[in-house]
Amino acid sequence: MRAIEQGVATCPACHQMVKIPDTSSPGQSTICPRCQSVVHSRIPNSIQQTWALVIASIVFYIPANLLPMMHVHTFAGVESDTIISGVIYFIKSGSYLIGFVILIASIIVPITKLIILIYLLISVQKRSSLRQHERRKLYRLTEIIGRWSMVDVYVVGIMVALVHFGGLTEIKAGAGANFFLLVVVVTMLAAMRFDPRLIWDTKE
Repeated sequence: MRAIEQGVATCPACHQMVKIPDTSSPGQSTICPRCQSVVHSRIPNSIQQTWALVIASIVFYIPANLLPMMHVHTFAGVESDTIISGVIYFIKSGSYLIGFVILIASIIVPITKLIILIYLLISVQKRSSLRQHERRKLYRLTEIIGRWSMVDVYVVGIMVALVHFGGLTEIKAGAGANFFLLVVVVTMLAAMRFDPRLIWDTKE
């Protein structure tokens, strides 16, 4: 028997089992007696909010890849690089490991996270009872890989701070870095707003 059927829920802050006065309607809440946090039987409007954040992430992801991540100012001029052109540059220059890490962190990880969230949302909306344990693991995966999406932003930030040799070379963050940061933050919020307990709310 599920916790919601017994009228209890777990506190998201201290994991105390809390009695919910009325679990007949999703989103009912109470106050945790241990830490005074708000405890919901299910996160209110979880599906709608997660969809909104996922769609926003997709919108931000397009300019994040099309616009330059950074601008390199030298005495010879200004050179701008997008995520893809940066990966190609590192591979051509023989820095395969760096190119591979940026490819994974900046291209594969965000796309994978968005695909997983979309799959979870659709399966929850259909109240599917298939592969529930696998879907729970997929949700945990989005939490684990989310932090690695920041690698590109970290690299640009470090280079902006360190690379300035006597005024001859200067690196500035491009608009693509701002949009990529938005993608990372919004996808993390989407994963936070998705309620994994909905996976167990099947048709049965």
